[in-house]
Amino acid sequence: MTQATTEARQRAILARLERFSRFTDSNIGIPFTRLRIGTEAIVGLVPVVGDLAGLAMSGYVLLEAQRAGADKALKRKMLRNVAIDFVGGLVPVVGDAFDAIYKANTRNTSLLKAYLDKQLRPEPQSAPFPWPTLIGLSALFAVIVGGLALLL
Repeated sequence: MTQATTEARQRAILARLERFSRFTDSNIGIPFTRLRIGTEAIVGLVPVVGDLAGLAMSGYVLLEAQRAGADKALKRKMLRNVAIDFVGGLVPVVGDAFDAIYKANTRNTSLLKAYLDKQLRPEPQSAPFPWPTLIGLSALFAVIVGGLALLL
């Protein structure tokens, strides 16, 4: 697979995840506040079943990270976010508010975006060795040392 194909595939994954994260974490604005909640917080209102559904939705982000070629360390961080969101959501009443605020899918999408941006960023080429400068300075040094030798 060429670099351009890989980059296009990874950018498509990120675009899908950004839409998905908005849908699950922040697609509904609460009137008269700046707070936005997502479908996952609404589904999470149903005890246990809603939390399991939220866990399944978060699993999609992990699946896409796998497809994008994320390394194990990143996937562990993402899995930690999913676990925190799931366990926090299990707490009655408070867990529903926690789900609305924690936004694991948005966090994981941001982690994957930062990882892929770092992977896609070309490394700067190192400057070539300055041979002309080295030769010029060596010649100048030889002239100075030769001139001093003739004077002494």
